[in-house]
Amino acid sequence: MASKATNASLGEARRGVIADGFVSATDCYVAKARGASLFDVEGREYIDFGGGIAVMNVGHSHPKVVAAIQQQAAKFTHTCFMVTPYETPVTLAARLCAVVPGNFSKAVMFANSGAEAVENAVKIARYQTRKPAIIAFENGFHGRTLLTMTLTSKVKPYKFGFGPYAPEVYRMPFAYCYRCPFHLDYPACGLACAEALNEFFVSHVAPEATAALIVEPVQGEGGFIAPPKEYFQRLKAICEANQVLFIADEIQTGMGRTGTLFAMEHYGVVPDLTTVAKSLAAGLPLSAVVGRKEIMDAVHPAGIGGTYGANPVACAAAMAVMDVFEEENLLERGKALGSRIQSRLNAFAQEFELIGDVRGLGPMMAMELVTSRKKKTPAGDAAKALVKFCFQRGLILLACGTYGNVIRLLMPLVISDTQLDRGMEIIYEGLKFLQHGSSS
Repeated sequence: MASKATNASLGEARRGVIADGFVSATDCYVAKARGASLFDVEGREYIDFGGGIAVMNVGHSHPKVVAAIQQQAAKFTHTCFMVTPYETPVTLAARLCAVVPGNFSKAVMFANSGAEAVENAVKIARYQTRKPAIIAFENGFHGRTLLTMTLTSKVKPYKFGFGPYAPEVYRMPFAYCYRCPFHLDYPACGLACAEALNEFFVSHVAPEATAALIVEPVQGEGGFIAPPKEYFQRLKAICEANQVLFIADEIQTGMGRTGTLFAMEHYGVVPDLTTVAKSLAAGLPLSAVVGRKEIMDAVHPAGIGGTYGANPVACAAAMAVMDVFEEENLLERGKALGSRIQSRLNAFAQEFELIGDVRGLGPMMAMELVTSRKKKTPAGDAAKALVKFCFQRGLILLACGTYGNVIRLLMPLVISDTQLDRGMEIIYEGLKFLQHGSSS
């Protein structure tokens, strides 16, 4: 009889067969997950503040999602929508067209991952405009494929050793108010970071050669950087004046992560193209590009697509996710969750000098750790130590940011108040331990 797997035995087996570059943040191996809880193979429970990196907004193994997956799998799992289509993607596309910002006709294409959605958004923008250049931003993250890695800002671990990169990608500073690249203060700055786009068109790439600008409403891997509301409005106006498309990468921010279904709703900006993935199908690989119909339809037949795009099981899961948001009022829950989290983090910042900045939108909140508030020296080691401290006490927490010094919160929106309070208490204990050397 085979012995029961343990975290240690699985870790040992992994070292022999899984590539070293394909790492995991923790050494616990999950046996099951429900709501905002993970259970490892040894039976230990963890509160999940990582959400599979923003994938589980409706929670792990939501009954409605599980039922939809089971029902579709019993019918068929694949025929290839590009060969013999079926109903669910058509219905799902209609629902996405209705909820993605923009009071105009839209169309959708489906792929599997966020990176694929970004790649296809860029392809569509280049095709429709007949222009090659794409403008991205410092601290941005858009994926790990050749093109999306090129769009991504941070070198290690995402880009180092993987060049040469894709051509015709240009990068400009982002509205990172805590570390303003122009050394100014908002609002006296006059949105210099947005106005810089006009100069960028002079000194880096002409608008006549620029297909699109791509931006995350809140930069995810870059450190949960949420710009002032007027920032995107100004960028969009400059893009429109120069016939440059505006692509919103909502892969991490979308599907309720910020308290609205899409984060651009906070800014009152309507993108030309929007990419969606992660929480769209609650853990199943599904992504989409949603955009103005005249732009999406510009591409010739079969110019975009893929074998697994619009997979029937993934689309069924996404339909269930949309139902959950409507039937369980998850957006309101997200807003309430965001208020509670922000209040707790602001209280932490009052007590701990280690916290230099608290920021985010809705329940997509983070705190940036520094060794000196005056110098804003990134405290990457402290962030690692806090993540480890929390993990050892049953809380899954993730760090991010260009300097690895930002603690981000991505718990499922269905998390209970009791779980939330316990998770925040563990973080508090960790901060106290880091600053004072005591968790008692």
